[in-house]
Formats: sequence, C-alpha cells, structure tokens
Amino acid sequence: MKTPEIDLPEGFHAHFGDDPEQVALDLAKAVAGFLRERLAEAPRASLVVSGGSTPLPFFRALSRADLDWRRVDLLLADERWVPEDDPASNTRLVRENLLQGHASDAHFLSLKQPGATPLEGLEAVKEELSCLTLPLDVVILGMGNDGHTASLFPDAPELPRAMDPDCPDLVAAATPPSQPHQRISLTRPPLRDARFTALHLKGGDKLETLRRALVTPDDVMSMPVRGFLKPGLNVFWSP
Repeated sequence: MKTPEIDLPEGFHAHFGDDPEQVALDLAKAVAGFLRERLAEAPRASLVVSGGSTPLPFFRALSRADLDWRRVDLLLADERWVPEDDPASNTRLVRENLLQGHASDAHFLSLKQPGATPLEGLEAVKEELSCLTLPLDVVILGMGNDGHTASLFPDAPELPRAMDPDCPDLVAAATPPSQPHQRISLTRPPLRDARFTALHLKGGDKLETLRRALVTPDDVMSMPVRGFLKPGLNVFWSP
C-alpha cells in the first residue's frame, strides 16, 4: 500500500496498513506486549478501550492474547448513559467482543452505574474506579470527524472542565446537544498521561480529520482530540 500523505509530528509512531484486520491484529500484539511488560514489574495493569465499530477486530484479537488477565483492570474511555442491554451500550460491546476467551478473566470496571443521569451516577462511577492506579498503562482512543475523542465533544457544556490540563476529576458527565444520549467520560489528565497511547482509526475521512487536527494543535476546545496528539502517540490506521 502507498503510505498515506500525512505529515505526522516528530515522535509520533505510524502503523498504517491496507487491511483493517491486520492493523487491528498489529494493535492487539502491541497492547498485549506492553501489558505483559507491565505485569512483569507491577502487581496490576490497566487498559482503557474505546467503543464503536472500528475496534471490534482489535477486541477479538486481544481477547485471545495469553496474559495474566486476572491482574488487568479493564475499562472504557467513555460510555453512553443507557442500560447495558441497549444496542448503543459500549459496555455490551466490550462484554460480547473483548471479555471473551482468555480476556474473560479481566477485572472490568463499568462506567455505567445506577442513576437516571450520568451526573446522578457520577459518585458511584468514581467509587467504581477508586481501585485504579495512575498513571493508566494503556489507553486506546478513537476519533470522530468533529474531532471528539472519548465523550469529549466540542459542544459539551462540561468540556472546559473536562479538558482542563489540571482537572482533578477522573471522570465527568457529558451532555453534548449534538448527541442522542447523555454520556460519561474519562477526563483529559488520565487519558493524556497514559504510559502507552494509541489512536485507532479507519477510513480516509478519519485521516483527513487527523490532518486538520494537526494544523492548529493548541486549539483543543474546537477539536478535543488535539489534547492527546503528543510525542509518543501511536497512530494505527487502515482505509
């Protein structure tokens, strides 16, 4: 495949391929390798994944990885505030595609807790995540064509606090008017400070969005993904 024409900044690592399944497999190998290294030196490791259709082959490949999954804390970067059996639930997606095989032994931390709204459930979510050790070990992000990542949407009224580089909160409610569901999301600091971060993208439109994001990297409020475009980032992309 001809390498796509995109000028990634120095320190970024490009993993581009023409087969989405192979790129997903490459990402799964990289993540499994990093987790294996962390578990060799730490009692536990943390893994944050994103929902949507793009990561499904990655989830299935990673679920087959030979790891001590009992010592892996797994959570989503964000979640829609819907019941777990709702088709829009990312938790359901993870349970059906990642928490299978070897990975069924992972310790899953759910962002969906009791409460009519994410604001009502916020304290319960914080309690659920209280066992996490920071910095997070592995974070896999996606990206929308509006430049959002996790549930950090440009039009969310909670965005200024959630994107504050010094935000003291691990999670935040998100109520972007552009979206049909209220959401909950990890905030900028824990996502930003992970030991290994990958941006997993599929399609020419996502490559064009990334290209736009890189033009003015400091304008994080109009395209929140910019807050995570920094040296060390691994970009996994396929058409």
